[in-house]
Amino acid sequence: MSPNMKIRSGPHIKGMRNTKGLFSYADCLVVCGQPLFHDDHKDVLLNPTVVVEVLSHSTQSFDRGDKFRRYQTWNESLEDYVISWQTRPRIEHFQRRPDGKWLMEFVEGLESTLRLESIDCELSLSDLYDRVEFPEDLPEEEAQFPIGSPPSY
Repeated sequence: MSPNMKIRSGPHIKGMRNTKGLFSYADCLVVCGQPLFHDDHKDVLLNPTVVVEVLSHSTQSFDRGDKFRRYQTWNESLEDYVISWQTRPRIEHFQRRPDGKWLMEFVEGLESTLRLESIDCELSLSDLYDRVEFPEDLPEEEAQFPIGSPPSY
């Protein structure tokens, strides 16, 4: 796969495979089975199973908001959406349930483990954040919610 892989992220009308719309670059993704591409360039993936985004001050609102809503709408193959914090060992994990609803969980602390059932994988946060040095002088409200207010889902 291309190191500059994009994911098709909407807008999408159910039943239509419109090729116009927005494409997003994920920080990391997993595909189960044969990858399906938008075209012969093979730089736009249509069927991710897991998408991981690493939060930054400049992208966190988009990653938690419009981008995730587009993934939910367009990518029927998407089963896990993972948001990794940079300021502390914390993961926001969204898992699509069989009824189509999304379950959210916070996984926090280096002793914790993230379970991704869709790919039968467990990741310890101590491994995930290995060699990451967290800022010690970060104000609590900024460490807790990087923009200063809790995420709204």
